[in-house]
Amino acid sequence: MKTHNNGEKTLKNFTITTNRINMKNIAVIGAGTMGNGIAHTFAQFGYAVNLIDISEAALESGMATITQNLDRMLSKEKISEADKLATLANITMYTDIVEGIANRDLVVEAATENIDLKLKIFKDLDAKCDADTILATNTSSISITKIAAVTNRADKVIGMHFMNPVPIMKLVEVIRGYNTSDIVTENIMELSKKLGKVPVEVNDYPGFVANRILMPMINESIETLYNGVAGVSEIDTVMKLGMAHPMGPLQLADFIGLDVCLSILEVMYDGFKNPKYAPCPLLVNMVAAGKLGVKSGEGFYDYSESRKAEKIAAQFA
Repeated sequence: MKTHNNGEKTLKNFTITTNRINMKNIAVIGAGTMGNGIAHTFAQFGYAVNLIDISEAALESGMATITQNLDRMLSKEKISEADKLATLANITMYTDIVEGIANRDLVVEAATENIDLKLKIFKDLDAKCDADTILATNTSSISITKIAAVTNRADKVIGMHFMNPVPIMKLVEVIRGYNTSDIVTENIMELSKKLGKVPVEVNDYPGFVANRILMPMINESIETLYNGVAGVSEIDTVMKLGMAHPMGPLQLADFIGLDVCLSILEVMYDGFKNPKYAPCPLLVNMVAAGKLGVKSGEGFYDYSESRKAEKIAAQFA
């Protein structure tokens, strides 16, 4: 990096002027629920987005979801037809990761919440991305420091934990690893604001803030059901009406995915070695049985007829 007499620092693909990075070209890895939501959001705000997935079917499904979500926004008059078309035009699909990440200022990884997969992706990204590309992960619990350690650019690795559904939810947890630089953190915070989000900077500990607080609550709700204290509807009703939560914890677990909840709890339990984070046996068994919530059609609720949590699953009825 060179510093010119005018105070402007020049990098290979973009410039930092008064500590601000002008990022225009974005790559998103993973076309699933989070990935297509992240791609949608960047594209809607005028960024050139390469959406990457090794599965062409996943890309097509992701783009179909983005189109449906834009149509919903259009019907509610939140965007215009021109906005919709411009957003879609800003997204290019790739099944070849090397082509997709070429000349990108920022790569956001939104693959499955699996530590081995993420480490492999980041090792590959580090080897194939331009030296100055910032690498972000949408992980909800895995250590940013651990991910950054497999790269040669730990100062440019950061967490951007978007909330689901991404186009609607305002929060972005911005997680700085042990070696993440101040300038990268500042600019990811600024970038998040440009997406209409509210970024909150947190440090790198298991579960960060959101899931460190949320997952023990969900786990305790499952324990409450497991111990026969109350039923599914009763537990959710108490939390909705008594605590003003928009949805009950068991419904929320179904929405997140019980496999994802289990994975996050396991990361926290492994990280803290504290039994309060140990996943409830009922949760473990449900995941083993393939009862994952909305995405599998059944969790604590039955979604065979509706994606709304209206019918209690037969196991708990």
